[in-house]
Amino acid sequence: MNRNTVEFLSALLSAQRRRRRTRRGRRALGCFTQAVLVIRWLLDGTRVAQLARDNGIGGSTSSRYLHEGIDALTAHAPDLHTALQQAKDAGLTHVNLDGVVIPTDRSSVPGPNGHDLWWSGKHKHHGGNVQVVSAPDGWPLWISDVRPGREHDLTCARHHGIIATLADVRTDLPTLADLGYEGSGDVLHVPIKKPADGTTLTDDQKTFNKLLRGTRALGERANALLIMRFKALRRVSLDPWRIGAITQAALVLLHHESNRTW
Repeated sequence: MNRNTVEFLSALLSAQRRRRRTRRGRRALGCFTQAVLVIRWLLDGTRVAQLARDNGIGGSTSSRYLHEGIDALTAHAPDLHTALQQAKDAGLTHVNLDGVVIPTDRSSVPGPNGHDLWWSGKHKHHGGNVQVVSAPDGWPLWISDVRPGREHDLTCARHHGIIATLADVRTDLPTLADLGYEGSGDVLHVPIKKPADGTTLTDDQKTFNKLLRGTRALGERANALLIMRFKALRRVSLDPWRIGAITQAALVLLHHESNRTW
């Protein structure tokens, strides 16, 4: 665990306590120790009960401290406009858009047509869908809030206003995506789908698809980078509606550790 990262989060927690006018001596853990607790959960996926035992506090207190740390980090996550502007200022040739379903514990919440709200039929497990915008080399730039795992990528992108936002900058910053975003109009560059009438794609269309897939291949590294670095993202046992905040908190730590936002 990087001490500089702990001190970074500790400073955010200290500022958070000052805003809330928390009096000295009223908290079971100091900001530095609380920061260690939060980072252990994010990096190692340490169970909340284990964190409580290690710090001599109750389980509910440990859970509350964890959520406070997540919120402190998420408050510093970039918004989409800022992330895209930084990408343009850095001279990036394009960005990638991709969705990832973060696994979560079984959650029986009725959705439309009686289907489980958090069940992803595509991935065959419960989870929350978050949208990730990344640089050409797969470095994550921005992460959306969560939507239930049953929703498709394009539906999630529209819900978060991603399509509308990208439309404002599409002439300056092309955005590449996969066929999960088919139907986005001319905002996103997606592969050309084989016609339903059985005809084959032309040579030009096949070449376009090969170039597009080859160019955006590195962009898929973003999701793997986050999940491999932060074990908490491999299966979230908290409220699934917190998945977006958790993933954004991980992004803030990643940006801080690497001193890179684009």
